[in-house]
Amino acid sequence: MRTPKTLATSLLTLSAAALLALSAAGAATASPAPVKASDFSASDVASHTVTETGTAGYWTAERMRNAVPGDVLADKAMKRNGKAAAKPAAAPLEGAAPSTVEATAPKLQSQALQTKANGSETPVKHIGKVFFTLGGTNYVCSGNSVSSANKSTVSTAGHCVNEGPGAFATKFTFVPAYLNGAAPYGMWTAKALYAPTQWSSGGDMTYDTGYAVMSTLNGQYLSDVVGGSGLQFNAARGLSYKSYGYPAAAPFNGESLKSCSGAATNDPYNPQFNTQGIPCNMTGGSSGGPWFIGSSSTGYQNSINSYGYGSNSTKMYGPYWGTVIQQAYTTAAAS
Repeated sequence: MRTPKTLATSLLTLSAAALLALSAAGAATASPAPVKASDFSASDVASHTVTETGTAGYWTAERMRNAVPGDVLADKAMKRNGKAAAKPAAAPLEGAAPSTVEATAPKLQSQALQTKANGSETPVKHIGKVFFTLGGTNYVCSGNSVSSANKSTVSTAGHCVNEGPGAFATKFTFVPAYLNGAAPYGMWTAKALYAPTQWSSGGDMTYDTGYAVMSTLNGQYLSDVVGGSGLQFNAARGLSYKSYGYPAAAPFNGESLKSCSGAATNDPYNPQFNTQGIPCNMTGGSSGGPWFIGSSSTGYQNSINSYGYGSNSTKMYGPYWGTVIQQAYTTAAAS
């Protein structure tokens, strides 16, 4: 077995003692079925209500520039988990029917979006940077506005909302279409954070996905301003994806949006995580950035940037979005 390094140097260290044997089932082919919050048990989703104030004002340009890539938190979570007795986690349910949530279109905007200055991708309205604090340290990840009943939900990595296991983040702020310090659609602060209990209580990389529900800004809901991506759960494996993120560790600086694309393949080094990887060299800070089925940001989101191997990794791995992660989304989206 090979040992991964953190995405801050590009990626995550995984403790062998924490590895849990999970089998990868075949891809589902049944027709999509609607999913309701009542179909799930809330006890399987950990949540945190945000009570602090003045969050947006906290994130000055200097603090945003100096934030540490949040992927180091995944490394810390796995190290802590490895010192404890291994506790089996529920296997991802891949036999369920695919379930789709359609995209939300934004309302017309009066402010024009600036194009890229020095990056491989023009900013995308609904994709942005995530800033938060844990243990007195400021961190940065990536995130995406997704379609939801509350019109206020952002997807990101589990380790960008909760230490896994451990405390939930504070001062969580989403900056859509971030570019070189600019926030063309404002800075949105979270009012609640959600993650699968398998992540929040055990740091299990199989479930490294989290959701944040944002407060309104100037009386507007997030998806009314920037839109919200459609989502798909329990999809087939081995699809082609395009992923996005704001890598901040060298050779990137985190100031502009980057992307990767390619067909997904299973992680050959730690198959128990049930993850898939695509060709990619993004580094720390890209964690939580969305994976879209197909070749553009208009596809259904179906995973997030989670981890890779070594300082010169050529693959980015993301969790399989099965029923467990769908449950976390459904609970957050209905809040």
